[in-house]
Formats: sequence, C-alpha cells, structure tokens
Amino acid sequence: MKFALFGHARGAATPSALRDLQTLLETSGDEVVDVLTPDVDMVISLGGDGTFLRSAEKVGSTGIPIVGINTGHLGFLADVSPDEVDAFLQCIHQGQYEVRSRSVLQAEVVSPKAPSRPRVLYALNEVAVTKHDSASMISIQVAVNGEKLTTYHSDGLLVCTPTGSTAYSLSAGGPIIHPQSDVMLLTAVAPHSLNMRPIIISDNKEIELIVDSRSGHFLVAADGQSANSDTGSRIVLRKAPYRINVVKQTGSTWFSTLRKKMNWGI
Repeated sequence: MKFALFGHARGAATPSALRDLQTLLETSGDEVVDVLTPDVDMVISLGGDGTFLRSAEKVGSTGIPIVGINTGHLGFLADVSPDEVDAFLQCIHQGQYEVRSRSVLQAEVVSPKAPSRPRVLYALNEVAVTKHDSASMISIQVAVNGEKLTTYHSDGLLVCTPTGSTAYSLSAGGPIIHPQSDVMLLTAVAPHSLNMRPIIISDNKEIELIVDSRSGHFLVAADGQSANSDTGSRIVLRKAPYRINVVKQTGSTWFSTLRKKMNWGI
C-alpha cells in the first residue's frame, strides 16, 4: 500500500515519532510519502485533532481515507492510540477496517471591497465568525434560504457540521450531534441575550451571514485557520459537494468513543 504520512513536528508528533512510524510501514513493505498524490491509498495523520483537520484540508475532495493516530489530547477524530498502531496497521493490510464519511461545510466570504472575488473556505468541524480579541461584540444577521432568522449580538457565531459539534461548539454550550446526521448547527459565542440558543437545521439549507463590527473588521476561521474580513462582508454557507472519509477500527463505534472521551460512567 501507499501511505501519505502527515504530522505536526512542533507538537506531540515529533520528527522521531514520524520516522518510527515510517520505518514500521516500510518494514511491512509499504511505500511512504509526505506529498499527496492521486495514487495514495490512505493518509495517516499523526498528532491530535488539529493535525487531522490539516490532513483533511490537504485531502479535500480526493476521497482518500484518513487514519488518525492520536498523540495529542482529546482525539475525537484521531482516535487510534499509539499502543494500538501495530495491531491496527495489520488490520488495514488485511482489509479489516471501516471507512465512514463525514460532511464538510463550504463558506463563500464576499467582501464589499471585492464582491466579484469571493474567498472559498472548507471546514470539517466549523466555520467560526468572531470578533478580534480587543474589539466590541459583533452583529451577525442570519438568513436561512433567504428568510431572516435573527441577528446575533455576540463575540461570534459558529456554523458546525455534526463532526464539529464536539469541538469549539461544545465548549460554547452547543449540543452533541451524531456524525451521520444530515444537519448543520448554529451556536453563538457569548451572546448578549440568553435567549439566543443553539439551533440545528437541515444541511440542505443555505445560510447567509452579514457581519457588522465597530472596529471595521472581524475574523473568519475555517477549522481554526483564521483571516481578517471587512465589516459588511457576506458569508454564504452550505454543505460542500464532497465528504471526508475517516478510517475506523472494526467494531469501534461513535458512542464508545464518546463515552471514553467524555469520561461518562467514571
């Protein structure tokens, strides 16, 4: 098999850990590369969920499945522990694994200064629209399929996939959603009104945001990768035309991972 190996050299996945994994794969007769090409069979992400998200960004619409080996912290996406690697790689060679697809968000950011050149972003977890650290709260007008929903006055707004419901949204008070649900989640970050509760809508809808900020700009982040945007910008979010394929151990379920990561029952 041909594997593309990605890791975060400055984090828990040190260069030596990457080299050890490469040696293990090559000993099994596999080819290992660090550049994604169409003939790659599988991507291995060595690190935490952040590294997995960067790997998913590289994979994009290719459909190449991703294995997440967790050398980070929580690990909802990268859920293969280091002591399971040898056994799991043997299972992969024997075809004893499962591939589960996850939905992706697409966001078009249209600046009033360049309306004909929208910036297109993709996110496996969430698109976050937030204020700058020192700025006042921002106002975010929200419409769903052209119908006004509300205006959020808050530090920000998260539009999440079901996969992203256990990420930033969870810490902001959002619900946990099964990853195979065909929905999107809107969660406000520190809203001015306590009446602003998280909302779940079908992912066949189109969400439009218009953002106003006293400072004249705000941040738009796709899976944590942020960039400045101008006040008055319009952000159109919809389900992306592709999904990300995640490799899981046979018999491993989302519910068992949830119990383990959330320490339920302990």
